[in-house]
Amino acid sequence: MNRLPKWFKQEIPSKESLRLTEYFSQHRINTVCRLAACPNSGHCFSNKQATFSILGDVCTRDCRFCAVKKSAGRDIGFDECEPERITDAVRALGLDYVVITSVTRDDLNDYGAGQFAKVIKSIRAVNKNIKVEVLVPDFRGNTSSLRLVLEAGPHVLAHNIETVSRLYSEVRPQADYGRSLGLLSEAKKISPVILTKSSMMLGMGETQKEVIGAMCDLRGCGCDYLTLGQYLSPSAGHYPIREFITPGQFVKYRDIGISLRFKRVHSGPKIRSSYHAAELSRELEYA
Repeated sequence: MNRLPKWFKQEIPSKESLRLTEYFSQHRINTVCRLAACPNSGHCFSNKQATFSILGDVCTRDCRFCAVKKSAGRDIGFDECEPERITDAVRALGLDYVVITSVTRDDLNDYGAGQFAKVIKSIRAVNKNIKVEVLVPDFRGNTSSLRLVLEAGPHVLAHNIETVSRLYSEVRPQADYGRSLGLLSEAKKISPVILTKSSMMLGMGETQKEVIGAMCDLRGCGCDYLTLGQYLSPSAGHYPIREFITPGQFVKYRDIGISLRFKRVHSGPKIRSSYHAAELSRELEYA
């Protein structure tokens, strides 16, 4: 099932998109847009939107859905200057809403939490009004690491469950569904005012009942935002697409999410966790 439906037609990269791609390359700045081969990167770059990825470009886990390079046990290093380079980019691009994510770094003592905190503080030192959304890994359930990030004061803390519980052993063998839910629940206990967010990719073989069950689990953790998008396999060697979810089904899931009292549900074939993140946040503020 490799032929994309007609609703996946993408924009031709604009001059602004190409300029940003070159800028990030020259300044050694990683974006999840490129690392994870996001289908929306051309659109986002054209509108001066990007999700910065910290802690390098190599992941210590081996999730079958992900295009990011894997460490395979190799020493992958650590760049102390990364927060400053990202802050310089935020200033140069005039951003007022910034999304920061990372590869998973199970090899670090704090699982990379300290780097998240440094980036947040560095950006806020330039302009305290800039809002920073972080999309964090599960920190292996380490509460101290989670607390370190929350104490830096992000506007939104996101952590993606990615898929339903039944598929974790196939799709995310080194992750744990309960641990991810626990992180979102603990975040609300530590900092109730900080908004939380999660995302799922659909089309991996999950049932509608399982999707709704996962949505209920997220609401049970106090999760505020939910995004739902179509899974696209990066290559023949990755986990295969089992189904293309129709736009109408995504609307149905959105309506179910609203009935479950999520503050916002962003649901559609090309939706990704950080896609239109600033717009989602502003919608909530003016609701």
